[in-house]
Amino acid sequence: MTPHPGTRPATASELDEVDEAARRRVHRRTLTVVVISQVFGGAGLAAGVTVGALLAQQMLGTDSLAGLPAALFTLGSALAAYLVGRFSQRWGRRIGLGLGFTAGGLGAFGVVAAAVTGSVPLLFGALLVYGAGTATNLQARYAGTDLALPAQRGKAISVAMVSTTLGAVAGPNLVEPLGSMAAGWGIPALAGPFLLAGVAYTAAGAALVALLRPDPLLLARRLEAAAAQHSSTPGEGGVPKPGTGAYVGATVMALTQIAMVAIMTMTPVHMRAHHHGLGQVGLVIGVHIGAMYLPSLVTGILVDRIGRTPMAIASGITLLAAGITAALAPGDCLGLLIVALALLGLGWNFGLIAGTALVVDATVPHNRPRVQGTIDVLIALSGAGGGAASGMVMAATGYPSMALTGGILSLLLIPVLLWARRDPA
Repeated sequence: MTPHPGTRPATASELDEVDEAARRRVHRRTLTVVVISQVFGGAGLAAGVTVGALLAQQMLGTDSLAGLPAALFTLGSALAAYLVGRFSQRWGRRIGLGLGFTAGGLGAFGVVAAAVTGSVPLLFGALLVYGAGTATNLQARYAGTDLALPAQRGKAISVAMVSTTLGAVAGPNLVEPLGSMAAGWGIPALAGPFLLAGVAYTAAGAALVALLRPDPLLLARRLEAAAAQHSSTPGEGGVPKPGTGAYVGATVMALTQIAMVAIMTMTPVHMRAHHHGLGQVGLVIGVHIGAMYLPSLVTGILVDRIGRTPMAIASGITLLAAGITAALAPGDCLGLLIVALALLGLGWNFGLIAGTALVVDATVPHNRPRVQGTIDVLIALSGAGGGAASGMVMAATGYPSMALTGGILSLLLIPVLLWARRDPA
């Protein structure tokens, strides 16, 4: 007896068409929601980058510990990266990213409270919690790749990152007006940008929780399971073995993070020592953050077309150029400092997108958040080490030596990449 057409079971090809249509639709929606959250998240992360070291210098009364805020909020981001990865692994991107941004907002408000009360212990604790926003801002780039095809992953990463630009560039350039507004409320001027961070991070978390439906990671897992059922060949997922793309990508991102954080953290302190105003500091950091994120769309296309390894090597060379330029720039020369920090941001951009693509290529939806969270812990700890060491190195040898050291350090990623190409197993 022939079954009624309306009750005929769907064929494998029809199911594939439905799954592909769902994937494309949710992928587009996911990228839209990620863009919204990253605009807010960019404004939140800019606060600590721009005035964190200056606030610590003011409250602690010494230059040698000015790199401590960067170390604390990057250390906090390490813990947050682990937790966000674990929460995402269990409940999906929506819950993991939403909680991470909300924690970052609470930390930012805590920094404001510490500045008002003059409490150094509260400042340190709040900076740790504030780091959750930085970690979540970075992990949101992975949400854009969950449903992306392999040949489009670089572009998907770049869409998430470039959307950070608007908030990240606007934040540093609002330092003076936010400082004036804060002073009018009886809050130290340097705490003003953290008010913006608190509001921005909280808004980013709310947008993700409310709008990231269906969850892209959970859908990717369902599609992967459905594909496995209809395939005669079992999948080959699992955590990548040592020496594969995930570990190479992690090394690239860790080295670029150390170099970038070290030079970026101490540049505002160096500029203030040479009598640059807060507006000029905000301009330099704004250009730097713009270079970190604005080129992302082009970088993503290059990573997909030219390859992950060539773009990672370009990262090391660009970061070296940044370190040399910063080391040779006279302290009162605003133009060369802008060039140096722009190169610093661009080199970091190359390394992060290439490294992220390597990690995504080497993982599957079932294990991806856990692996990514673990790798982002390493990246955050690398940044914490770079931030903490930068102040001590600068106090001992000066800004030029510190900047040059950071640039040279980034070149270590080149032999790692060449070794990985010879031994891809």
